Amino acid sequence: MRIYFMGICGTAMGNAALLVRAAGHEVLGADTGVYPPMSTVLASAGIELHEGYDPARLEKLQPDLVVVGNAMSRGNAEVEWLLDTRAFAFTSVPALLADFVLKGRKNIVIAGTHGKTTTTALTAFLLRENGRDPGFLIGGVPQDPPVGNHLGTAGDPFVIEGDEYDSAFFDKRSKFIHYAPHIAVLNNLEFDHADIFRDLPDVQRTFLHLTRIVPRNGWVVLNGDDDNLRALGPLGWTRVVRVGTGEGNTVRIVDFTESPEGVSFSLTWNNELWTDVHWTQPGLFNARNAAMAATATALALEGGRARRLEEPHSGHGSSGLSATAPAAGGFALPAESLARVKLDALARYRGVKRRQELLVDTPLLKVVEDFGHHPTAVGETLVSLRARYPGHVIHAAFEPRSNTSRRKVMQTAFMRALANADEVYLGPVARAHLLKPDERFDHEAIIEHLAVQGVHGHTAPTNAELLDKMLANVAAETTNPQLVVFFTNGSFDGIIAGFVQQTGKR
Repeated sequence: MRIYFMGICGTAMGNAALLVRAAGHEVLGADTGVYPPMSTVLASAGIELHEGYDPARLEKLQPDLVVVGNAMSRGNAEVEWLLDTRAFAFTSVPALLADFVLKGRKNIVIAGTHGKTTTTALTAFLLRENGRDPGFLIGGVPQDPPVGNHLGTAGDPFVIEGDEYDSAFFDKRSKFIHYAPHIAVLNNLEFDHADIFRDLPDVQRTFLHLTRIVPRNGWVVLNGDDDNLRALGPLGWTRVVRVGTGEGNTVRIVDFTESPEGVSFSLTWNNELWTDVHWTQPGLFNARNAAMAATATALALEGGRARRLEEPHSGHGSSGLSATAPAAGGFALPAESLARVKLDALARYRGVKRRQELLVDTPLLKVVEDFGHHPTAVGETLVSLRARYPGHVIHAAFEPRSNTSRRKVMQTAFMRALANADEVYLGPVARAHLLKPDERFDHEAIIEHLAVQGVHGHTAPTNAELLDKMLANVAAETTNPQLVVFFTNGSFDGIIAGFVQQTGKR
């Protein structure tokens, strides 16, 4: 087929286009400002690119199918022409992936408010380390595996990041509803995407819909510590494995420690040691991502040998893992099955770009960039950084840019999260003119609250002026080493690179 992508240079669109190209279809597309790095990757794959949107050009190209990106909306010239003429069939990216990439595969869908990208990358990485050739689509820039998309072998699983955001302007279902999960990984569940969800129960509803399409011979891997996920109920139509730190979980994270030397923890299955992990990824949140990925990998590789915990069986594997289930509820894997799943590669896992990425590493200054834009993620990252870099003065810069963080809806949670820093810098609200003044993120209220906690808060009319304040404050601190972390799901108007450059000159 000849398939045309509207908005092809976005990360998700570009990776989807590359997968469809790898599946043997002719691919072309357009975007406003055909820009690298995605444009370079697409062109090298033989994909024809066009600048801007032009209905006359689209008509001449005569595609068999048009893929309308999530960023497209009514008013776009090509969208309006398609709706007026119905000249070509059109679809969303998730629906395209379902029809052209995921059909017939044993799909592992990674969902959750936080950690989707890292857990998707970890699951693909572990499957590859265990000798499989999985397909995967990762919503960021991973270091392991070395690329963000791969078609893989048809007989092996396909691992895909399952976003709860809507599919297109004409399809308001969550993207992950299209992905036909055999294994659905539910990392966590919190209120987010305030532009499309009314409240927490509305988010829970779409996650419950995802679990409803997991087949009875499939699996739900669920964060058993998360109250909002437990509220979904027993999910009796499929098999469930609960993962977490609490005693009620089948797979548990135990003996977690974090220090300047790194992170260590152990994973147990049915209260017996599965593996010890020593790695460089920060925080308990990443340990949980690893536990979820390891569990999904084990079920993908050895799940056919699983037994209900109500049906204990005897036998011990060479690893010393008992195959007897200690309690009702959940499923057990035989010791020999768990022993076959290689997890030692976690020690070599290098993470994903812009996820707690260390940009500057000197004895007196560390600079970290993080994709965090939800208060829970921001708070957990700051706690991790405090443990990893004791004695450092922590400067946290936050850009309220996402459709939720721009709003006041999570004001109290941001107050708690940012209080884990010593100095806080709040950038201006992105696209503030689209919100009523009483709906916007309230800088002054947060700064006042932080002052009570002994934390200094700063803001400025522009990010450039905020950068000047940060540079001045960092330069003024001469007693203790310092750590500067930037939280944003965007560019922060380039001040991250500006900070690194200016401090480098000093």
